[in-house]
Amino acid sequence: MKYNFDKTINMTGIPSLKWGFTHGKKNPMKVEQSDIFSGDDPALPLWVADMDFPSPQPVIDALQARAEHGVYGYAYPTNSYYDAVTDWMQKRHGWRIDKEWMCVVPGVVPGLNMLIRTFVAPGERVLIQPPVYHPFFHAIKNNHTELVSNSLIYENGQYRMDFEDLEEKTRDPAVKMAILCSPHNPVGRIWSKEELLRFGEICLRNDVLVVSDEIHGDLVFQGNVFTPFATINEEFLQKSIICTAPSKTFNLAGMKTANIVIPDERLRSEYQKTLVSNGLSGIMAFGIVAVEAAYRHGEEWLEQVLEYIESNFYFLEEYIAQHIPQIRVISAEGTYLIWLDCRQLGMDREQLKRFFEEEARVFLNEGHIFGSEGEGFQRINIACTRATLAEALTRIKKAINQM
Repeated sequence: MKYNFDKTINMTGIPSLKWGFTHGKKNPMKVEQSDIFSGDDPALPLWVADMDFPSPQPVIDALQARAEHGVYGYAYPTNSYYDAVTDWMQKRHGWRIDKEWMCVVPGVVPGLNMLIRTFVAPGERVLIQPPVYHPFFHAIKNNHTELVSNSLIYENGQYRMDFEDLEEKTRDPAVKMAILCSPHNPVGRIWSKEELLRFGEICLRNDVLVVSDEIHGDLVFQGNVFTPFATINEEFLQKSIICTAPSKTFNLAGMKTANIVIPDERLRSEYQKTLVSNGLSGIMAFGIVAVEAAYRHGEEWLEQVLEYIESNFYFLEEYIAQHIPQIRVISAEGTYLIWLDCRQLGMDREQLKRFFEEEARVFLNEGHIFGSEGEGFQRINIACTRATLAEALTRIKKAINQM
């Protein structure tokens, strides 16, 4: 089936976080309903990390059939569900997962919070690599643990890990967990096998549990290879926890279904106790259906959407180089979230926010929410129609020219 990703979908009246809400003015940690993205002069939302494309047709068909059944009682993952996930991982990434290793949770972020709650005591420390996915910061704070920053190094237009700093900080016995973002959001790196090996060896040598968030693992540009952390060797397999979900891959975030893979039986047992004690022992009936349909029948759609997103990236890169030289696009190897260096605009965070949202009428993610290392940067979501992306860039160019 040939999919049309240039088709604009009307989001009016849909309770979409991306298209119907903005950050609260009094409390930026909360969102409030807004009509700014509709009406005669709508702003453009290129912030929340979901796509503007319909999910694969087999997913839509499966959900319609489930909805027509009419009985929406409690649900639980079936053997067919587990087989769909494990078959996908084997086929797509060469990783053979035992279904017994899987804990099904209502999203990677809730799952990550429960991981910290299980394996890191209040006052102990969790290491992350900013600029990085901002819910990592909240998960650490919300569970009364302390944050340790192993900041990425930005040079020559690209990011790399600071292994010397990682070695030093993981020697601290209070550091109990390191959260790896692989592929990395927001800088777009697909970590090489060699980088992952060095990262893992340092963490395990210092008895630091690795939690690898691999939710973007299917979104890889041509010429790059994603390596699941747990496939590198047996020690990594047994001493790591992997967070996966089809939500980014197939635009299913609203299905609230993710899989936490824990091969070690002792660690898995401890985690399952935390899930039960926090009432997270069931998942959404429609999520089960959507995940299974996506993993079984969504590959054709994924290949096409990857091609479209990658072409959007090259369009963005070329347009900015030609028309907005004050902004630098960080070269991406995957994901649909692109990191923009806006420091040459000479604005502080409040000025940048006002410039993009009020003058350009384009909503991006502010770089500082990914850590202080993101000051002066913005994250743009390019999983949208080419027309939407072109309009957003035109608005930014016009606003800069009018400065």
